[in-house]
Amino acid sequence: MNVESNIATIILAAGASTRMGTPKQLLPYQGCSLLQHTVESAIASVCKPVVVVLGANAQKITSKVNLSSVRVVENPDWHLGMGSSIRRGIISLETYSHTIDAVVITVCDQPFLSSEIINHLVTAYHSTGKPIIACEYADILGVPVLFKHTLFSELITLGEMVGAKKLIKKYEKQVFSIPFPLGIIDIDTLRDYQVLLNSD
Repeated sequence: MNVESNIATIILAAGASTRMGTPKQLLPYQGCSLLQHTVESAIASVCKPVVVVLGANAQKITSKVNLSSVRVVENPDWHLGMGSSIRRGIISLETYSHTIDAVVITVCDQPFLSSEIINHLVTAYHSTGKPIIACEYADILGVPVLFKHTLFSELITLGEMVGAKKLIKKYEKQVFSIPFPLGIIDIDTLRDYQVLLNSD
């Protein structure tokens, strides 16, 4: 799948990892950090540009993760919640190009994310014409999720504490889903991380 794409990716990596006690963006997994893995998956997909939104621990993360191939956006309001990071990411796309047709929003703590999953979202978007393509796991619709540009204004005005799931729910009849069973696994606590390593 080598088509030129005008679909961007935003990686949300601004959180403070308070439940983990250490920046989960930097946790080692399969030879690199969780954030590096997510960045490389996004770069290997058909999507470009790739935007990484940082907040807490931004300097520490940029010193340890190679972000030279992506656009880094810092969110000084990261403590307000995920909605504020989504807003920063979308606004950065508007200054980047007016030709971006859609965006894939993803997070940095899903270790089983792959470029294939991202490309599957894009393929489904082109084949179905639906404005939202979400991943489905454990009867949940969630990230990574693709939004058409017509929804950018609503993404920008999401409440700070609200994630993209609010729009998925609002427009549920216009959502197409793809299966990503391992998407249910995300790393929030030290226990989550230990379970991941033990299952490797």
